[in-house]
Formats: sequence, structure tokens, C-alpha cells
Amino acid sequence: MTIRIRKYSWQLAPAHIRSIRQKVFVEEQKVPPELEWDDTDEIADHFLAVLPDNTPAGVARMFSTLNETGHIGRMAILPEFRGQGIGDALLQHLITESAGQYQELKLSAQQHAIPFYQRAGFHVCSEPYDDAGIPHLDMRCFAPTLLAGQPQPGRPTPLLLGADTKSWLFDSESHLLDLMDSMVGQASQRLWLYDRILDHDLYDRHRFRELVSGLARQHRLSEIRLLIHDDQPLVKRRHQLVELMRRLPSRIELKLVNNDYPHEDQPFILADREGVIYRHDFSQPAGFAGFADGGRVKLLSDNFQRMWDTGRSSLELRELPI
Repeated sequence: MTIRIRKYSWQLAPAHIRSIRQKVFVEEQKVPPELEWDDTDEIADHFLAVLPDNTPAGVARMFSTLNETGHIGRMAILPEFRGQGIGDALLQHLITESAGQYQELKLSAQQHAIPFYQRAGFHVCSEPYDDAGIPHLDMRCFAPTLLAGQPQPGRPTPLLLGADTKSWLFDSESHLLDLMDSMVGQASQRLWLYDRILDHDLYDRHRFRELVSGLARQHRLSEIRLLIHDDQPLVKRRHQLVELMRRLPSRIELKLVNNDYPHEDQPFILADREGVIYRHDFSQPAGFAGFADGGRVKLLSDNFQRMWDTGRSSLELRELPI
């Protein structure tokens, strides 16, 4: 069945959009009308899913903040049309619409709908909370461009740490950054990073810094290790990760590789016990990412630990003023 998606401003939206939301949220789910209808409708784009015979079946809305983050909400499919893939088609359309436009997508999901959004590439990023008497969790997607178009076959939970068993190949910096942020944003305790330098384009970014900061602060046993060969670029130019490390010295550590001992020739990032991002060369953004690759993570963890044990602290970074 071919589903068509139409896009409207609130001022030009047909009555079907309001009608579907009224039936699903206000009448079926008992959401108070004063919570359902808000000022966000005025600034959002509204999407209507219609069947081949033009029967309206579902709706959603999307708006942006700072032109960087797209916020998806008010997704609803009429009861008689559920289970026919209409919600999947509508969400995939929103992801495709966002590709190249937004760096990140966010939404507030009803707890029972978490698997639906995970199938599209979103992951949970909050504890449960109550909204209009219904349990919700925040979810986000850092890679709408990667996920745009048709869902990749064989990926029931794309980009989900510990669940996505197929490797992602990348050969561009933009895809590398999307995969890095998607993986680090899901880590719950451990982040080990090995590279020649803490390249500013890869690691000295506000979003990456916030993800690392969140990981460092969320658990008393969080362990973030940065292992590099050369600290001179960090001495010459301020770096957000270095500043964060100096504020959270018990959670974030940096060491320099001791070249008198064996060391790896390719950089990698390890997230918890399942995630790995592996590059083929220090100077090129090409390699693969595995979100459920425990065997490879174990092997690289052993190698990282050996390099870490023989590494040394950076005296110059320690002496820099805060």
C-alpha cells in the first residue's frame, strides 16, 4: 500500500489534522484539550498521511530549535489504520525530510511506543516521566542523514547500542561524526578513545563535549580514558575535552602513548562493552562502526589496557592555567 505524506503550515492545515489529534489524544487517550493544543502548532510543520484513496490516516508535526535540532511530536494514527505500516512510513518521511537540514532529531515517546521509535534509529535519553498522565521517555537520533530513505534491511534496531548487529561502513567525516555521537550518546559507563591527536574537527565540538560530560556525570563509576600520541596541539590551542577533563579529573583521564612499547596503528573508540568505531588510518575518516560487537571490543580493550598501563601523563597539560 502506497502512503502519501502531505505537508502543511498550521494556517493552511486541513481539518483532518485537528480531527485525528482530537480523536486519538483527547478522546482516546484522555489528554486535556488545554495540553493538546499549544502555541507550538503555529511554528511547526504539520504532516498528514493519506491512503491511496485519499483517506486521512495519521498525523505528525515537526519544528526546529536553532535550525539544528528537529523536534517530532503529536504522531497519531487512527485506530482502524494501525498495524499497516502507516506510522513507519510517516516517521521515515520525517527522517528523510530532516536529512541535511537538522543535525539531531528529538521526540517525547509514550513508553509503549519505545520499540516503534527504536526501529527507526532513535534511542532513549531520559528516565521515564509523566506527561498528561501518560508515561513518556525522551528519545533522540543523531544521524538523520544516515537513516534517510528506506530503512536498511536486516536492521531491526539501527544504531542501537547493544542491539544493532550489523556493521556501519563510513568514508566521510560527516558520517563518522554521526556514528561517533550516536554511540557515545548511548554509553552508560565506559568510553575509551585512542588516536594520534585529539583532532579538533572530530573531538573539539560542543555536542561531543556535552555527550562526554553527560557520561562522566551520570554514574559514579563512569570511566573516560583518552589515549593519544601527541599533546602539543592541545597545548597550543584550547580544547573542550581538555577543559572538561580538568574539571572532572576523577572521571576523565588522558595519557600519552609510550612509543617504546607496542601500540596500535589504527585509532578507535570503545563504548561500554559493545560499541566500537574503528578507523583504518589516523589521517582518514574511513572505517566501520559496530554497535553490538562485543568480541572485537574485548580484543581492542585488552590492547588499549596494555597501552594505557605503559602510558605517561602529560606534564604540559597539567601545568596549563584553567
